[in-house]
Amino acid sequence: MVDDERDGVRLTSLDAPLGDGLEVTKGELVDHLDAFADRLVPQLAGRPLSVKRVRPGQEPFMQRNVAKGAPEWVRTVPVWSYGAHREVHQVLCDDRRTLLWLANQRAVEFHVPFSRAGEEQPTGIVLDLDPPEGAEFGVVVQAAELVRRALADAGLAGAVKTSGSKGVHVVVPVRGADFEDAAAATRALAARAAALDPDLATTAYIREDRHGRVFLDSTRSGSSTIVAAYSPRIRPELPVSAPVSWADLPSVRPGDVTVRTAPERLGDGDPWTALLPGPQELPADLVAEGHTIPVARVQAMHEGRRRARARRAEAGE
Repeated sequence: MVDDERDGVRLTSLDAPLGDGLEVTKGELVDHLDAFADRLVPQLAGRPLSVKRVRPGQEPFMQRNVAKGAPEWVRTVPVWSYGAHREVHQVLCDDRRTLLWLANQRAVEFHVPFSRAGEEQPTGIVLDLDPPEGAEFGVVVQAAELVRRALADAGLAGAVKTSGSKGVHVVVPVRGADFEDAAAATRALAARAAALDPDLATTAYIREDRHGRVFLDSTRSGSSTIVAAYSPRIRPELPVSAPVSWADLPSVRPGDVTVRTAPERLGDGDPWTALLPGPQELPADLVAEGHTIPVARVQAMHEGRRRARARRAEAGE
């Protein structure tokens, strides 16, 4: 097995398959993350990191708590985990060395919150556009333009990147809002965008209610996370979440940018930083409107229970 050392980090088994069905080696993951370290680390630095890891013979898994045996120089921050009902220590990936250590752990996906450790205000919001099963990418492009129009109507601007899967993320840097107001504004933007073409886009959280429309997911803002630009995704050949200009979006095809093609397609610059507008204040009317819209997950939970009761009643239980 081929080993290496970079920045004091011992890298092992670089010629081994990264994971089942991914069609790349561990070394190809390491090389991609190393090549984009100067563009990835600024997005990750100071933010409690969640990584999705792979191991041959196992299902991919999300890891928030730092791995056992981490070097003493790996910085972490204590964060309360509502899912685990305990405090976990999440990695702060502040430098290339930490990124390489994570790469050697077979960390493929890098998910960050819209806030830095110890800060109470988010630095951005996002709408995650998810196409219906089997749809062409063109419908996502059309839905993204609806979001762009809704942003412009509100006096806001955003940047777009592929999710690394089937959809896109529209990211809006913000300032001066707390988490609840940022989440509310995102709900309002999703509702306004969907209203521009209800046959194309929907905010319906329950899948069966979408009826073949693009889902404008507003639930990633607030205290949730987003996969970083330039991060690979756990799919065959490791597609990358790639920045794209609004003008070029119609010509994009999901999966075009992978860990093998990213250096050629994305170049040596940092298009994501170049495309992002500066932080913007959220309009008061947008925030107020959003606070009248139920939180999607909560609404879906109540609706799911209501439908279950109706089914039981219909069945005579």
